[in-house]
Amino acid sequence: MAAESKGKERKKLSLSDKGTLSLKNTPKIPDRNSGGHGVAVEVRRKRSAPSQTTQEDAQKDRTLTDEEREARIKALKSAEMEGASKPETSLPKPPPIADAARKKQEDERRRQEAQEAREKAEQDKQTAEKTAAAAPAAKEADIADQQAAENRKATGRKTAGYRVADEAAESEESKEKKKLAAPVKRGEKRRDTGRLTVTQALNRDFETRDRMPSLAAQRRAREKERMRMLAEKQKIEHVKQVREVTIPEAITVQELANRMAERIGDVVKKLLEMGVMATANQTVDTDTAELIVQEFGHKSKRVSESDVEMGMLGDDDDDENLKPRPPVVTIMGHVDHGKTSLLDALRQTDVAAGEAGGITQHIGAYQITMPGGQKITFLDTPGHAAFTEMRARGADVTDIVVLVVASNDSVMPQTIEAIKHAKAADKPIIVAINKCDLEDADPEKVRSELLQHDIQVESFGGDVQCIEVSAITKKGLGELEEAILLQSEILELKANPDRSAVGAIVEAKLEQGRGSVATVLIQRGTLKIGDIFVTGSEWGKVRALMNDHGKPLKKAIPGQPVEVLGLNGSPNAGDDFVVVRSEAKAREIAEFRTRRNRALEIAKTNKTGLEHLMHHMEKGNVKELNVVVKADVHGSVEAINGALLKLTEDNTEVRINILHGAVGGITETDVTLAQASGAVILGFNVRANVQARDLASKEGVEIRYYSVIYEAIDDMKALLSGLLSPEIRENMIGYAEIRQVFSVSKIGKVAGCMVREGIVKRGAGVRLLRDDVVIHEGKLKTLRRFKDEVKEVREGYECGMAFESYDDIKEGDVIEVFEKTEHARELE
Repeated sequence: MAAESKGKERKKLSLSDKGTLSLKNTPKIPDRNSGGHGVAVEVRRKRSAPSQTTQEDAQKDRTLTDEEREARIKALKSAEMEGASKPETSLPKPPPIADAARKKQEDERRRQEAQEAREKAEQDKQTAEKTAAAAPAAKEADIADQQAAENRKATGRKTAGYRVADEAAESEESKEKKKLAAPVKRGEKRRDTGRLTVTQALNRDFETRDRMPSLAAQRRAREKERMRMLAEKQKIEHVKQVREVTIPEAITVQELANRMAERIGDVVKKLLEMGVMATANQTVDTDTAELIVQEFGHKSKRVSESDVEMGMLGDDDDDENLKPRPPVVTIMGHVDHGKTSLLDALRQTDVAAGEAGGITQHIGAYQITMPGGQKITFLDTPGHAAFTEMRARGADVTDIVVLVVASNDSVMPQTIEAIKHAKAADKPIIVAINKCDLEDADPEKVRSELLQHDIQVESFGGDVQCIEVSAITKKGLGELEEAILLQSEILELKANPDRSAVGAIVEAKLEQGRGSVATVLIQRGTLKIGDIFVTGSEWGKVRALMNDHGKPLKKAIPGQPVEVLGLNGSPNAGDDFVVVRSEAKAREIAEFRTRRNRALEIAKTNKTGLEHLMHHMEKGNVKELNVVVKADVHGSVEAINGALLKLTEDNTEVRINILHGAVGGITETDVTLAQASGAVILGFNVRANVQARDLASKEGVEIRYYSVIYEAIDDMKALLSGLLSPEIRENMIGYAEIRQVFSVSKIGKVAGCMVREGIVKRGAGVRLLRDDVVIHEGKLKTLRRFKDEVKEVREGYECGMAFESYDDIKEGDVIEVFEKTEHARELE
């Protein structure tokens, strides 16, 4: 078996007919001297890809034994000897195949060039005949003919490329044979040398490998292609893309640049050219943003975030769906004119007794039922000067204004203010002259003074109803109710109860155990438990409804005041109250309003300009009193803030700074804020919890409690007065005349004086007068009598005086002695 395997391997390694390169039957080429002059054409078959040795054969070749290797070497040597001993044949050499193929390709290329030249000449000739004159055209035609003749001659010679009769061609051919072969360039096809080595036989893919470009060449080719593509891209003209930029109400410079796809630096530069100094994070208004968009060649589209509020109030109600509703009556007038007492008489209750200080400090909303079944809703507003906003709000949500005037006090400042609010809101007025049971009552005086303010009562020929009433004796209450019903019939008050509720916040407060509670006056629709609503920047879901007597309700109809529980936060008094269809809608509207309020606050703090800079410069010299205000209802917070700011609006030395004002009890957060800023905490009808009290006592924070608003205002006024710098006053205490001047070595010049009037004290202020002109003002350095230092010298005695840092004294000068005293000032 071993011998057979050796024989097989030996046979495989021998050079058989397929492996030897020998001359076989070649095509017979006729003699060039014969008369046939035929052309020898070689038919070459397509070279097939060299077969690849399998991994198994390669593995076998790598593991040859010594005997097999020696057998292979012997076989190779015997083959070489046989080739050398074989006689050379006398057959004629075949023509060089590679040279013939190359010549054929060159002839074909030259023929194509001649054809192209001929076509080009003909085109030039036609063009010349049309555009040029006859002589130049003929000249060009001759040139074209000569070129065509030469090309035909060249083509005729090259078409007979293999004619053996052409001796010139034969000599050229022999010369080219003698020439050395040109070096083969990388990437070109190599000529077959006619020899085959063992290495080449074992590695048949060498030709393919050598023909492939190197990795560096491939990288260079890719880089060249990339540069070519980049150059083509740069040649394309850049066309700017015009965008439609959406501009909201407020937008930052960075966001505007992103929406335009422009650089932030370019946008800031354009703003500077327009005179607007802004950074990337600052907000610009809609008009400025629109101008910037137009400057950059884009299209602008204004949108408003307030679009979320569109359709919130619903469509207008049809007349056929409207039904009569109770009138809303606001009682207004001066403080202590009996508004709440009159309302108590109408309700047959005693609200005024429960008010601190006997004055109303909240808006109270009540509803009474008449004997005939009609209902009237009353709003009681404060009469104190601090509650201007409350009165204005009451006039806005009301239908009829009842102006209460005391018959013994006549028209007062808040009465005039109430008249202005009613006229501004375009509401009808009914005058109720109260306290007519008093002895000094003078209703006629009231009527005549009302004429000065354009209130003409019916008794004076006007259209304003005037009723004389008394809350104590209940005189005229029926007539007042009839007047209100009559006026409501004239106004034809109607509303649609079969729709979602719309109302207004009359008052809002924060109660322990109940959370945020809002007093709402329903104006349209019906409010039910479970409704989702939006009020100001807050939203919520109705958890409970209470009437003015504290009884729970299932629903509230138009014209009815109710307390609503279920708010997420405390709204502001005067905010609208609207029921929406979903919680998502309510949250979206509330978030938009919160963002809007925050943007307005930021806009206030970011004011620029000369006036703002001057304000900050002045602020450095102004003393400030920081205050944290906490109250039971929002209306009280509003009233206190307005009254405190009014105290210092005309003062340039002191200013009150309200750090925080909110509804609810005093908490640790309020104490921490006050401690950090050195503020005073003002609690109006609220108290601090245990933790806040302990922290305040530990940190030394002052908390002041009040239940009457004018007491709080007077106290804050006294604190502001203490911040005022005291008033300096001069008191003349004596006069002295200089009679003689002495020179003392250690002291300098000393004036010997006689005290003419008053008293002279050491350390007092002095003025030196010469011919009734003040020439020096300073202090006494020394005061002596008979060489002894004394504290004072009285009238009629002589003394010696010396001035601090001044020696220009003469006989006859007068010394005026005075003292400066400080006097506390009060805030006006």
